[in-house]
Amino acid sequence: MSSELVLSLSGLTGLAMIALAALRGWDGWLALKRMELQRTETGDAGSLIELADMRERLRKLEAIASGVDL
Repeated sequence: MSSELVLSLSGLTGLAMIALAALRGWDGWLALKRMELQRTETGDAGSLIELADMRERLRKLEAIASGVDL
């Protein structure tokens, strides 16, 4: 009787440890996704600056292609 009790308690403890580890992993994954969403939401200003820089480079390349000195 006591060996069955020890075995079942050990199994239950192991299952609880696995469940807690899985929940911590899930929580970490959710935190990562939240950070990614925040980065994309705040990244709009950076995207606009990059777009403006790209437009400026394109304008310069078009001027070079047409033979205009800058």
